Amino acid sequence: MTPARAGRRTLRQIFAWPAVIAVLSTVGLLSALLGDGIWDGVSWVVLAVPVALYCGFVRRGA
Repeated sequence: MTPARAGRRTLRQIFAWPAVIAVLSTVGLLSALLGDGIWDGVSWVVLAVPVALYCGFVRRGA
């Protein structure tokens, strides 16, 4: 028995989260390169998001 096929998804639905992760990574990298002080903390937090997502998906087995 096969699972029911999901409905079609638009390009916006497919690429929404990867685009958000790309923007966060860009902000994190730019803040690390161009800023000091608080920007270093911002870069650590923002760049930890993709790593945390990856670890969560690996742990979940997705």
